[in-house]
Amino acid sequence: MRDCSRLSRRAVLGLTAAALPLSAATEASATTVIGGGQLARNGIQVRGAGGVPKKLTARSWLVADGESGEVLASFDAHRRLPPASTLKMLFADTVLKKFDPAQRYKVTDADLADVPEGSSLVGIKPGITYSVHQLWQGVFLRSGNDAVHVLAHMNGGIAKTVAEMQAKAADLQALDTHVVSPDGFDHQGQISSAYDLTLFARHGLKDTDFRGYCGTRTADFPAGGKKTFQIQNTDRLLTGAWGLTTYDGLIGVKNGYTSHAGNTFTGAATRGGRTLLVTVMHPAEGSNAVYEQTAALLDWGFGQGRSAKAVGTLVEPLSEGGASASRAPARNNGQAAAGAPGSESEGPSTGRLVEGAGGTAALLAAAGVLVLKRRRRRAAAAAAAAAAAYEEDAQTAEPGGRHRR
Repeated sequence: MRDCSRLSRRAVLGLTAAALPLSAATEASATTVIGGGQLARNGIQVRGAGGVPKKLTARSWLVADGESGEVLASFDAHRRLPPASTLKMLFADTVLKKFDPAQRYKVTDADLADVPEGSSLVGIKPGITYSVHQLWQGVFLRSGNDAVHVLAHMNGGIAKTVAEMQAKAADLQALDTHVVSPDGFDHQGQISSAYDLTLFARHGLKDTDFRGYCGTRTADFPAGGKKTFQIQNTDRLLTGAWGLTTYDGLIGVKNGYTSHAGNTFTGAATRGGRTLLVTVMHPAEGSNAVYEQTAALLDWGFGQGRSAKAVGTLVEPLSEGGASASRAPARNNGQAAAGAPGSESEGPSTGRLVEGAGGTAALLAAAGVLVLKRRRRRAAAAAAAAAAAYEEDAQTAEPGGRHRR
């Protein structure tokens, strides 16, 4: 949102800090960042283990233990960048359990009218009836924006779905994320981070349907009448496409690409009873680099990373008792994400800033104890703010380049 009258993030946090002793304000900024203060630092963060892959060109990455939530290593974990289709993990976290997989729905022209030009598509056609199960296969396997939009319209529309996704992000404490569209396509101000994407994946993998979809390699998809065609998962570490070797023990999760966002990927794998999550955002190279760097970080985590001591943690959702903390400070280094209209240098909405400052004040005043009423009020405010943000962005959005995955 471009509201020239809004308070800057520094001003809002300053109002909070002004009422505190200097030592208390300094301590808060160092210890209340989501996931831990070390994750707000620039550069590689790792303790107790060597051998972190050297040829990593990603602008942000993170390795975490899927079970404990410990962050084993990271590089600019809270750097805010366009997420591309990895944002579909949040869409699934928000909408997946709302419909019976066996429910059937006949697609209309209106359901597909707002799919952005240049989108990745699974090939949904108006007049054909699909099961919800098939629509989710289209979302996860082919990253189909057409499938996302049909499900969003079933959910009450794009604006409602975006608002619910923003509220879900707030509950998951994914405070680097600003949702503008449910499909991840490039829009002004649509951003996330390696930390937040890993939160989305970890939360989703707790659900058996989510886990099943993201690990499906191929499926038969309706083509009308009794005809079908085969679709293949675009996750190259899962299928071995484009000359890559499949990664042993890979579970999923989701890849993404736009010409503005570049390549993004969150992958999860299990070996020896241990599950690791890795998110890689925007390698300097294209094509297979995002998968190769993910595989290298998984290899490190299953190898030398076993001795790593946590540099942070993946927090629990507020609705499940997670302790609230503040958003990581923005990095103002003047670098935009591959020309993306929304980049890390853009500030959040005033509502998000107040939310972060309020979280900090609450921690200092109440030792991290949350009141359920406050959680619900904050979630409702986030949903309302997201809906308002969508309405403005829908009028002023600048469509990105081709959205292939």
